Amino acid sequence: MLKRVNLGILGAGNIAGKMAKTVNKMSGVKCYAIASRTLEKAERFGAEHGIKKCYGSYEELLADKKVDLVYIATPHSEHYENAKMCLQYKKPMLCEKAFMANAEQTEKILKLAEEEGILITEAMWIRYMPMYKTIREVLDSGVIGDVRMVSANLCYNVQGKQRLREPALAGGALLDLGVYPIHFASMILGTEVERIESSVSMFPSGVDGQENITLHYKNGAMAVLSASMFVVSDRYGGIYGTKGYVVVENINNFESITVYNGMHEKIAFYKAPKQISGYEYEVEACVKALREGWNQCPQLPHAETLRIMKLMDTLRRQWQMKYPFEE
Repeated sequence: MLKRVNLGILGAGNIAGKMAKTVNKMSGVKCYAIASRTLEKAERFGAEHGIKKCYGSYEELLADKKVDLVYIATPHSEHYENAKMCLQYKKPMLCEKAFMANAEQTEKILKLAEEEGILITEAMWIRYMPMYKTIREVLDSGVIGDVRMVSANLCYNVQGKQRLREPALAGGALLDLGVYPIHFASMILGTEVERIESSVSMFPSGVDGQENITLHYKNGAMAVLSASMFVVSDRYGGIYGTKGYVVVENINNFESITVYNGMHEKIAFYKAPKQISGYEYEVEACVKALREGWNQCPQLPHAETLRIMKLMDTLRRQWQMKYPFEE
């Protein structure tokens, strides 16, 4: 059994930094190595986060036999090639969301990983958070009755970020922001989506700037979802039942859950437990999976990752939006 898991990070951007800071405060896992496209950038990242093994190429990190788990923190457009390279080196991995740029890439990578028996999972952190278990317990108790509608929004004014404006980097609101409300709806209402309706405002560069999405489920339930890289929103999630409703504060990193009855009276309140950053839960899930010999994490099975990628492909088809590498 692994006594301590050595984590190697591909990519030295902001999200990689957040992961490094988190892992440095965890036990049972060590931030062992960093790789960037230049050794200088890797060494600068390593110095900032106390990482001694710094590599100027991804291949060098993957060739390091002491790396037990790889965290892919590169742009969406690079996930497929990075994940394929990890599999060639037999490295288990935690791949940042959105998992891949499209369902075709997702199917290929998951098939390879399953054939090789190598762990791969998507870093959709809300799936791994303890607050999700609390939400499920509230809903399963029947206190708000039969859930028939969900709403969720995630909007940040991030239109100035070059990566998000670039079609070649699989930019746009959907893969960065819209993926959260979609996952939230799926966590509450399940997988039986019958029909998808949407509207979109495009960014001048050709990526989606903001969108409204309505998911119609086979049982008659609906999810009404919004995402934008133009504005700031409250990031709330609403879960509406026949006897009451639940308000979830911050669907991007659950902060609290408030339960109301049919008279709009507050009947329960749950605050999120203290955490390092929230990233620790997905890392802990990977560590457990490695120790158990699993090739996927039960919190986010491969089938669900693929289903949501297909759903996002459907949305982009509705918008007639392709990334250049899909032509």
